[in-house]
Amino acid sequence: MNGGVIIALLLIAVASVYGQGHGHGLDIGGGDHHHLEEYIDYKAPPKYHWDYAVHDLKHHDIKSQYEVRDGKETKGRYELLQPDGRKRIVEYVAGKHGVDYKVRYEGKSEHGGIGALSG
Repeated sequence: MNGGVIIALLLIAVASVYGQGHGHGLDIGGGDHHHLEEYIDYKAPPKYHWDYAVHDLKHHDIKSQYEVRDGKETKGRYELLQPDGRKRIVEYVAGKHGVDYKVRYEGKSEHGGIGALSG
């Protein structure tokens, strides 16, 4: 290819990228550019919900968790299959006075160990 053609293509590419959304430069592709601004209210009380789950039988990795927050209170729960075969379930509530956890187990220990003593 000719060196002049390469330079011309390079200049057009740079001008088209430079002209996008800046209001100056070459305006290839139309002239009406709008910018959307996101409003974030930093004083609003926090509010969210999330969850996830893993169910990997090959590696014996079975667990799940969810959490919900509305203002100053957060509630959640997680479950996991322990190595001894029991399911551990933890429910919690967190607020301005701290965190309260409730832990319970389902099933019996299949492999002995510490879990078999509390079973």
